Amino acid sequence: MRFDGLDCVVTGGTGALGTAVAARLLAAGARVHVPWILESELERFPLRANVALSKVDLQSEADVGEYYRSLPGLWASVHVAGGFSMSPIAETSGQEFERLFRLNATTAFLCCREAVRAMRRSGRAGGRIVNVGARPAVRPVGGMIAYSVSKSAVTALTESLAEEVKGEGILVNAVLPSIMDTPANRGAMPAADHASWPKASDVAEAIAFLASRENALTSGALVPVFGRG
Repeated sequence: MRFDGLDCVVTGGTGALGTAVAARLLAAGARVHVPWILESELERFPLRANVALSKVDLQSEADVGEYYRSLPGLWASVHVAGGFSMSPIAETSGQEFERLFRLNATTAFLCCREAVRAMRRSGRAGGRIVNVGARPAVRPVGGMIAYSVSKSAVTALTESLAEEVKGEGILVNAVLPSIMDTPANRGAMPAADHASWPKASDVAEAIAFLASRENALTSGALVPVFGRG
């Protein structure tokens, strides 16, 4: 898979999965654009010198629109940005429900919309959009109502948008990771079977294929990347 001369956005690119995606696209020759918001993540982001960085509030409609309009062109937009928390329904506030919905579903919607607009402006036929859902969106579990609902909205967005833009050659898909093998997750669950968790680099490989020109057919897919868990 080669991305030579292609501009690709990776939201959440300074996090564990986003960094793996950005590194994979860079290795394939892409020009990678990473919007960021947290100074703490930017400081430890190892690809600072290799990507185009812009500070963007992905929950702001104005910010997202201005960011995508500023891009020189756009082939692929990968939406890794999001958030997580878990609690049973009786202990989940309306504020927390809305917070996770904004972090996961609203950011994906705004970036998808502006990515479509940017792809149409680019003059290049087609493009690729890859969202990041989550396993609980299709295999529900208790105790994470707000997260599951917000990621289910991402899967519905993916399937609906894929139908809407299929005639334009814009392919829209989502990957659905389970718990990934990251330092933060290992720290939170030290007794878990870490070997069964999917690696960020392996999930990034699946994303790279869906974002590539080699993917000429797949759209509207919700791709499970569960590992062995």
